Amino acid sequence: MNHSENLKKGEKGAWLSIIAYILLSITKLYIAGTGNSDALRADGLNNTTDVIASVAVLIGLKISRKPPDEVHRYGHYRAETIASLFAAFIMMFIGIQVIFDTFQNLFITEVPQPDMLTAWTALGSAAVMLLVYRYNFKLAKEIKSSSLNAAAQDNRSDALVSIGVFIGIIGAQFGIFWLDPLAGLIVGLIICKTAWDIFKDSTITLTDGFDEEQLKGIKSSISKDTDVKEVVDVKGRIHGNQALIEITILVDPSLNVAESHQITERIEYYLDKKHDITHAHIHIEPYEGKQA
Repeated sequence: MNHSENLKKGEKGAWLSIIAYILLSITKLYIAGTGNSDALRADGLNNTTDVIASVAVLIGLKISRKPPDEVHRYGHYRAETIASLFAAFIMMFIGIQVIFDTFQNLFITEVPQPDMLTAWTALGSAAVMLLVYRYNFKLAKEIKSSSLNAAAQDNRSDALVSIGVFIGIIGAQFGIFWLDPLAGLIVGLIICKTAWDIFKDSTITLTDGFDEEQLKGIKSSISKDTDVKEVVDVKGRIHGNQALIEITILVDPSLNVAESHQITERIEYYLDKKHDITHAHIHIEPYEGKQA
């Protein structure tokens, strides 16, 4: 399956998130109104903003599938990374809002007791989002999609938010009102941490960062080729769901063009089979060994 087909497959995960968020937000807002739960109402409003993040991921995946043009010679794959960045901003905003609301609730002396239906709604919502998270996380790993992975992390964060709401509502039934702000604080911190991790990975990708250990592994694989006298340099960068590698090697200067080309084909085979890298630019230079 090529990268374009992978991205198209990833759109299913984005659509799943959108549909789930729309249905859950409508359900939560309605039941929160009839069941007198501010926590569930806030969770429902949270899901409405998640729809925006999921739509951004969907748009990013669709743009990434566009073929190269005169301006974008390498294609549009980085639109997916930008979508991940946007999702991280949405998550960070939500996480800070959850923490802020938690501190506000600490100063409320009288909290109305919500209906138990609101608690079961929150718990059911958490179960649904955990299922959506598992599907999207597995699919993101399969197609190596950074934006779908960001969406999956958002799904998990929303499941945690709903669990926090459930705990708070149950606590209110027994007069343990401090459970709600404590759960909210922990959930808010988890969301902010997840958003920061996605933001960090996205910015590293956009600034052409690459895993140093992976580069060492690639260099070690190339060095094992008997015709490669020396590996001068290995560079890498991420372009959407693809790794682009640039390699400079030294070979016997007496080799002809066809023989040199065979070396590059073997290296490309190593990279594809061992490191799952299909895009490599290999530069060959003559090896000037020590003269006797």
